[in-house]
Amino acid sequence: MNEKLTVRLRYFRAHQVLWVILFAIQFLPDRTNKDALTPVLLWVAVFAEIFVLLLPLRFKTREGMQLFVDVMCVIFVVLIAWTFATAKLNLMNEALFPTPGQVFSQMAADYRKIFVNIGSSLGIIVQGFAVGCVCAVPLGLFFGESRRYGKAAGYLAGFLGCIPPVVYIPYGIALLPTFRSVSVFVIFLATFWPVLASTMSGVAQVESRIIDSARVLNVSRPVMLFRIVLPASLPSIFNGMNIGLTISFILLTSAEMIGARAGMGYYVKYYSDFGDFTRIVVGVIVIGVVITAIMYGFGRLQRYLLRWKR
Repeated sequence: MNEKLTVRLRYFRAHQVLWVILFAIQFLPDRTNKDALTPVLLWVAVFAEIFVLLLPLRFKTREGMQLFVDVMCVIFVVLIAWTFATAKLNLMNEALFPTPGQVFSQMAADYRKIFVNIGSSLGIIVQGFAVGCVCAVPLGLFFGESRRYGKAAGYLAGFLGCIPPVVYIPYGIALLPTFRSVSVFVIFLATFWPVLASTMSGVAQVESRIIDSARVLNVSRPVMLFRIVLPASLPSIFNGMNIGLTISFILLTSAEMIGARAGMGYYVKYYSDFGDFTRIVVGVIVIGVVITAIMYGFGRLQRYLLRWKR
């Protein structure tokens, strides 16, 4: 049985000690030649602590609270080590490794560019991922249920799914009108094959007695596929979607660094050409935060849609 959270368990945890250490070391003298922008990090630390104090109100059990505390502890440890290695001890090349204050300051200055580029990247992901899933799931249901074509389709999906979608970029550039359409095509391929294979696998795992019972009741094939087989295959389908979504983000960022004019990959590539490593670090952090947030949201959606499995 889950232990209910008391006030002490909510607000007096290890991350509080780490926050005090992070806040205190900002008053040590800086050894960098550039302005380390320590006040910016102090404000970030204050807002982080406010967030840490308010968010626990949502947690009802000790397990959920412990996971949150562990994540915040890791974040504070990284910020402490980062601050010591750059601003306080100057152990790393200033041109390549900016201080946390410089990064957060640049992030605030570029927030308009960042949101525009995030919007561009997410638009491509949504289009390619949605089209890939819409095409792959019905085909996976059909081939998975078909004894005649199922094995052949499985071998074909395994073969084509092993080919990295980026190799199709030259053909996409030659045949499609814009780079955005090329990116959507690449995301489509990255999503289609994992979802197709996982859908076929899910159909194969449906218990035969369920199929036999539906046939005895003379259920039509469309009803069989979409009202019986599809719900039973959802856990496997979601596994394929998770794989496709992860690969899609990797490929999109790589593709945007080649020839795009918008997107977070483009943001990193553009400023890397000028040797602006502060903005490169900003781009890396933003990409990580966005992908983590989307994967978390997708996981919540998956748990909600599969709540009947619990």
